[in-house]
Amino acid sequence: MSENIIGQIPSGLLLFDKPKGISSHDAVYMLRRKLGIKRIGHGGTLDPLATGLLMLLAGKATKEQSKLQSGSKTYSGTITFGHETDTWDSEGTIIKTKPIPNLQSQQLHEAIERLSGKIEQQVPPYSAVKYKGEKLYNLARKGLEVPVIMRRTKVKWLEYRPISEDSIFFRTEVSGGTYIRTLARDLGLLMSSCAFMSSLRRERIGSYSIENAIRKEQLEAFSREEIISRLIQIHE
Repeated sequence: MSENIIGQIPSGLLLFDKPKGISSHDAVYMLRRKLGIKRIGHGGTLDPLATGLLMLLAGKATKEQSKLQSGSKTYSGTITFGHETDTWDSEGTIIKTKPIPNLQSQQLHEAIERLSGKIEQQVPPYSAVKYKGEKLYNLARKGLEVPVIMRRTKVKWLEYRPISEDSIFFRTEVSGGTYIRTLARDLGLLMSSCAFMSSLRRERIGSYSIENAIRKEQLEAFSREEIISRLIQIHE
C-alpha cells in the first residue's frame, strides 16, 4: 500500500509487465504521463523484443535505481541454433549460418556447464554500454570498429530443454549486468555452431516477481490515484 500523501509528488516502485514491442523508455513515458511528473526512471532496461518485469521508479525512489539494477535476475526464453545475428538476438540481421547441432546430445549439457557459475562474457556490440563517451550500438550502426569489452558475471541454469530441432527453452538466474544475448551466442560457439536469443522474459529481479506486476492495459486504464496506490515504498 502506498504511503504517498495527497499534494506531495508520488514516490515509489511500480512493477510493470512490459509487453513485446515497446521500449523501457516507452514504459517510463506512460507512467510519466499517468502521474503527471517528470521524475520517472527504471531499474534495468528490457529490449523491445523482451517481455516481463520492468521496475518503474517514481519521484524520490529514482535514487535507488543503481541499487535495484545490481540485484540478481531470473529470465526464461528460447535460444535458436544454426544462425548468428549482428545483434545476437532475433531483431538483428543474420551474419553467419552453420549446421544445427544435436540438441539431444551430451554436448549441450557440457556447454551449459561451461557457462555456469562465475564466467566472463563479452558485452554485445549492439548495447548501450559506453566506450569513450560513445554508446557501442552507435559505433556498430556507423560501421566503426566496436571494442571488445568483457564482464565478469554469475550464471545459474535453473532449467533447459530442447523444444524443437533447432531451439531450446531455458530458465536462468544471473547476476546484475549479465547479457542473455551473450549466453546464447556463446552457447552456439561451444556447440560448434552458432546461435541467437530468439525470445526473452524477465520473471524476477531480487525479491520482486512478475506475478505482482501490472500489465500495459491496466497502466493505461487505471486512474492516477489507482496507480499511486500500487506504488511500493522503498526504505533505505
